[in-house]
Amino acid sequence: MKKFIRILGLVLTLLTLTVVASACGHKPLSQRNVLQTDRQDKTITWGVKADTRLFGLLDTKDNQIKGFEVDLATALTKQMLGKDAKAKFIQVTSSTRMPMLKNGNIDAIIATMTNTPERRKQVDFSKTYFFAGQSLLVRKGSRIKNVKDLNKQKGTVLGVVGSDSVQNVAKVAPDAKVLQLTDYAQAMTALKSGQGQALTTDNGILYGMSVQNPGYEVTGGTFVSEPYGIAIDKNQEPFKASVNKALMQLRENGEYDKILHKWFHNVKGFDYKEAAKE
Repeated sequence: MKKFIRILGLVLTLLTLTVVASACGHKPLSQRNVLQTDRQDKTITWGVKADTRLFGLLDTKDNQIKGFEVDLATALTKQMLGKDAKAKFIQVTSSTRMPMLKNGNIDAIIATMTNTPERRKQVDFSKTYFFAGQSLLVRKGSRIKNVKDLNKQKGTVLGVVGSDSVQNVAKVAPDAKVLQLTDYAQAMTALKSGQGQALTTDNGILYGMSVQNPGYEVTGGTFVSEPYGIAIDKNQEPFKASVNKALMQLRENGEYDKILHKWFHNVKGFDYKEAAKE
């Protein structure tokens, strides 16, 4: 009998703790109001790339991620929450960014993410903040001049897991072989070592690689439109509306153009009008 009473007491204690924990814990992600929380904390947590020159790249000298998207996210944060607000950055990759948003690790993704119908089934997107187009990066002097050459020569094209670039190439050059790497640093290393004849992704990213690697060039123009949007979880309409309003204000007050010029003014072949169109 005493043993039964002890067990019953333990069960009741556990039930009580569960109820208390539920009452004091965080709301489910679907019930969170991201904008309200960010206003209270004066902080927005952004998921950004750390391996993509010009957009988001880790500076090993001070361990800070720097790039166009980092500066734009910082400007958006202050436009949305005030000059004393803080932008917090968490590193993501093409394959981790969506799960991290869904798990609530970040408030939004600003990481060279193309707004596509398939992705819109899972998340919402802001208005386009950068118009890119898919292209190819090759060694200077390469016989690959465009994506059709990959098909003719049945060459190998390198891509990154989680990006839609490889699927796009498969449609245009179905005879080309595909090798997917974890991130762009690995893909660039594979290109240099001859594991592929071309590396494919958005031209903005490839321009950054060409700046860092003078022996390589962007070629073939663009064969798929890649409009970048800020990804926001579903059911966060107030947050999305605030992001869109802030983005429009940054365009109107000239801050957007300043940030774009800072990172792309010396990039050969870069089309400002195309990238910045609304």
